[in-house]
Amino acid sequence: MRRQDTRPSPLFLALLAVTIGGGALTILESEFAYRAGVVILVLGGWAVSLCLHEFGHAFVAYRGGDREVRWKGYLTLDIRRYTDPLLSIVLPLIFLLIGGIPLPGGAVWINHHALRTKRVESWVSLAGPLTNLVLGILLTLSVTLFMPGELTPLSAALSFLALLQIFAFLLNILPIPGLDGWGAIQPYLSYKTQVFGHKAAQWAPLILFAALIGLPGVGSAFYSLVSSIFDAVGGSSYAAAVGRNTFMFWL
Repeated sequence: MRRQDTRPSPLFLALLAVTIGGGALTILESEFAYRAGVVILVLGGWAVSLCLHEFGHAFVAYRGGDREVRWKGYLTLDIRRYTDPLLSIVLPLIFLLIGGIPLPGGAVWINHHALRTKRVESWVSLAGPLTNLVLGILLTLSVTLFMPGELTPLSAALSFLALLQIFAFLLNILPIPGLDGWGAIQPYLSYKTQVFGHKAAQWAPLILFAALIGLPGVGSAFYSLVSSIFDAVGGSSYAAAVGRNTFMFWL
């Protein structure tokens, strides 16, 4: 079987270019241009982060013994490789547009039997959320280092995108079947518990998302925790709120 290239795919590079282009639009004087730029930057940046999240899973799996991730194309950052485009990309982007909640998007299929140890299995699951955390910190640093004290459409958009990364990290790290946090502890659970988790993985995340959206108390508590972590790494919740309001201009 032909081995897939591991260089970044042209599509990923195009997504990155579109995201950068959105950032460039935010510095223009035109209100339409900077609002469009915020939307493009956030949506493009989120799509890029989905690729990096799944690449994190695949890279650790590859280093841990699963060579199949290479010929499946998971190491190319090609967004099309990360399962169904509708369920993995389009729906999360729609949820982001209507509610500002960054749902887990793609997925990579790991050959767990090829992984060397339980510890490796745990790190494969943790790699994705930790990628979001690192991205959130880097985006926050880009604002605090290069735009200190400034509130511009660009700093607001980057702050909102950084906040989404922290949200995604905290959401994915929860030990709930179907999320990466469960995958991190699953190798150490009993067989019966693992079977239960496998069955619950289809509906448990949906219940969580419904609670976050439909139960104000749950959503508020979760957002407060996200904001606390965001502030702790140097982010500005106010700038992120301005970015969110600009992004969701129809509300």
